[in-house]
Amino acid sequence: MSGRQRYTEHDHEHYERPRRRTKPRTKDRPTYDDAVDALVVTVDRGRFTLLHDGRLIYAMKARPLGRKGVVVGDRVRIVGDVSGDDGTMARIVEVHKRETTLRRTADDDDPVERIIVANADQLVVVTALADPEPRPRLIDRALVAAYASGMKPVLCLTKADLRDPETLLSTYRSLGVPYVVTQRGAELAAVREILEGHTSVLVGHSGVGKSTLVNALVPEAHREVGHVNAVTGRGRHTSTSAYLLELPDQAGWIIDTPGIRSFGLAHVEPSMLIEAFPDLDEMTEDCPRGCTHGTGEPECGLDEAIAAGEADAERVESFRRLLASRESTDY
Repeated sequence: MSGRQRYTEHDHEHYERPRRRTKPRTKDRPTYDDAVDALVVTVDRGRFTLLHDGRLIYAMKARPLGRKGVVVGDRVRIVGDVSGDDGTMARIVEVHKRETTLRRTADDDDPVERIIVANADQLVVVTALADPEPRPRLIDRALVAAYASGMKPVLCLTKADLRDPETLLSTYRSLGVPYVVTQRGAELAAVREILEGHTSVLVGHSGVGKSTLVNALVPEAHREVGHVNAVTGRGRHTSTSAYLLELPDQAGWIIDTPGIRSFGLAHVEPSMLIEAFPDLDEMTEDCPRGCTHGTGEPECGLDEAIAAGEADAERVESFRRLLASRESTDY
């Protein structure tokens, strides 16, 4: 064995494994100093249409954003090709803090919240007075979503040429919800006035005339118009994705959304709703712990205020109807 070095059991004590040459990690992230601001107009299967400097830009989400969602109405920063030319693509690298988010779940048993739109300050619930018939529970749920999101709710009642709006309006008058009434072929001055200066998201079930309204307000929108099924009395879905549009003369923005058939509110707690009614919220300060302020709650401050003549019983009843709509499946 002469001339050959022997290996012993102790040799491993002095052996150093060769180190892999790896690129050193860094916590530094790109600053994107050259990024510019843009507004998300619509989202389609992971691709985004944005508005920047008066032109439409197409973009993808940058990998560092990870699972962070980007929705219609988001204000974002982008890098890359912002020319808007065919075949070009920018990258979204940052989403600015949202002022509001309109959320819903698919149903009340679904724990996953879905953000429909961001940064709208007004929610316009569009409902027909007839053809199709109004669905008050769905209206209630949309109102709850607006209050929980910190948005101003507005009722837009269409097809007033078919039915007197007073019956439906009387249901919501005690809540103080602003409203506007339209009829087919009529002037929309009142609608434009209530939308002016706002970013308004329009929601409603199919067939209520929402797309017709959008096309009248923004003629170049060309939103597809559906029809009501004569058998079921329900409309056909036409809009397939939310879309943000600027009103003429820069009077504001509207976001058209697909027709909805359900509005899950699993994310809304009673405390979120009562806070939207400061006058009622003040009356619940001495409620027992865990009080939901609903009908039948023992020692609820709302009942005590009614008994003392300090609260409008009709307004409390309307509030409790909204509260109960979170649990109802009849919509």
